[in-house]
Amino acid sequence: MAGRYQFVDCRWELGDPDAGRRAYLAGHVPGASFLDVDADLSDLSVQGAGRHPLPSAAAFAGAAGRAGIGAGVFVVAYGTMGGAERLWWLLRHFGHDDCAVVIGGIAAWGGQLRAGDEEIEPAEFVPREREGDTITAEEIVRRLADPSLLRVDARTANRWRGEPNEIDDPPGRIPGAANAPWNEPLPELPAGELAAYCGSGVSSCVTLHRAWLAGREGRLYPGSWSEWSKRGLPLERG
Repeated sequence: MAGRYQFVDCRWELGDPDAGRRAYLAGHVPGASFLDVDADLSDLSVQGAGRHPLPSAAAFAGAAGRAGIGAGVFVVAYGTMGGAERLWWLLRHFGHDDCAVVIGGIAAWGGQLRAGDEEIEPAEFVPREREGDTITAEEIVRRLADPSLLRVDARTANRWRGEPNEIDDPPGRIPGAANAPWNEPLPELPAGELAAYCGSGVSSCVTLHRAWLAGREGRLYPGSWSEWSKRGLPLERG
């Protein structure tokens, strides 16, 4: 049973690596720590695995501990563009289920904010990596004709349709993928094994979190479109 709460700020912006930290310093929930999507919730040194490869167990444990997350700590995450849900997913992936996401982000807080840094008491985070909550490109390719594998694309509709944009190169989607944009309510999804992806495995955690709230577990494709598209794998448009 969790003994105390730790708010964690996970705001970020695609294309502006320092935006989240600037926002945190400008004003955050008092006592909140900060975890950076690029530096703490990903391992950008990994090559060929998309824009936001998953961090190793050791790296995540270090970041979580510095943020005050350890045994007996209930985490309350808030963020933007899936940052909070990415932390929620990683915590569960590494065996820490005591976590909630503030729906609506810091705008839903309603209380006073505090500027500047915080002195966060470090904690010991012991990772216990979960199996079966991710899916690889190879498995998806093998199961493209399998109707029981529900592929869900969390990108906005224009990117799902494969329209030209500044992010996806080339644009397109995994064949047969349904669209459940991260910034819209979760649509009713057919039955099947849920596998979620987005551009780089961050905003798709929003889809997985919403599905979990509705009582449905899913798997994350961490590399997402930023890996799939660079490997010359099958794609659809339209």
